[in-house]
Amino acid sequence: MKEKLQQIPERIRELREILELTPETLAAHLHITIEEYRGFEEGKLDIPISMLYEIAALFGVDMTVLLTGEMPRMNTHTVVRRGEGVNVERFAGYNYSAMAYNFIGRIMEPLLVELSPSDAEPALVMHPGQEYNYVLSGKVKIRIGKDDYILNQGDCIYFDPMLPHGQRAVDGAASFLTVICDTTIKR
Repeated sequence: MKEKLQQIPERIRELREILELTPETLAAHLHITIEEYRGFEEGKLDIPISMLYEIAALFGVDMTVLLTGEMPRMNTHTVVRRGEGVNVERFAGYNYSAMAYNFIGRIMEPLLVELSPSDAEPALVMHPGQEYNYVLSGKVKIRIGKDDYILNQGDCIYFDPMLPHGQRAVDGAASFLTVICDTTIKR
């Protein structure tokens, strides 16, 4: 798993170099410090999922390219069997599986998220679009802005992800399906 995670920063560096962009240029476009950007590209810092979307958009590639090194191939439908999603562990306690990675031109990103139990409050992230979370198992605490919600199996929430948000498992492991629609994508 660690080796696969290291491949993502390597792909980012390689694509940046192919596009003849400097680390400083990317840091400025991403509104982060050059030190933070270099930490991402060197694999020293975890890259938030929202940042991966932004980087893919800046490079003009599908996020699947960053995750797998390959372009999506299906344009009418794609089937992903249980356990065959592309796994990405981006934050401690979060394990993401991209469930539609092989579909060309998708405007939604369905991800299966498995949360390890934690008493720590989640890191809050923001990204464009709209987001939907449906709890598959366990209990999830979601913070949106300054508000906290406890969602149980079968509960769901739909929200504006430009509000700082994060999730954590409560009382044991939990999993949820998140579907992110980036409304800034032009098709």
